[in-house]
Amino acid sequence: MGQTVSSDDFRAAMARLAAGVVLVTAHDPEDGPRGEDVGMTATAFMSVSLDPPLVLASVRTGSRMDDVLERQPRWAVSVLSESQRHIAGRFAMRGRISDRLLFEDVSYYRGEASGAPVIGGALAIVECETEQRVAAGDHTLVIGRVMTARTPSAEGGPLSYFRGRYRFLG
Repeated sequence: MGQTVSSDDFRAAMARLAAGVVLVTAHDPEDGPRGEDVGMTATAFMSVSLDPPLVLASVRTGSRMDDVLERQPRWAVSVLSESQRHIAGRFAMRGRISDRLLFEDVSYYRGEASGAPVIGGALAIVECETEQRVAAGDHTLVIGRVMTARTPSAEGGPLSYFRGRYRFLG
């Protein structure tokens, strides 16, 4: 077996890879009488296949989102625009107790196919049903079959993440 790279060196190298920023959301029906909406900011999101249409989202193993997606097969992804940096920052916070307050003043609606919150003003919306979950180190790769894909907003450019900061293509 080869030499193991340090997590700091690996993190620094990956910070040089610009990535789009999305919000992964789901509705957790098992949390209380009406359930609770859950969301997380992600940069590890990609298209996997066109036929069938599949996407992949990487979530931290044992996180709230990982727990919800283990029992809730339907979820959504909102591709954030450069004007939605505040949303990305809010849902990237670690160690929060409840997601309920995070959605409080965010414009969203329920996805028709997933029932998950979909962010208003997002550049694109993808609603998915989990096809496969793959354990990968300290993350779970959630592969979703795309049920719907829409591009509701053409305004502005994408929000990206590079060298540990949100950036805009300009």
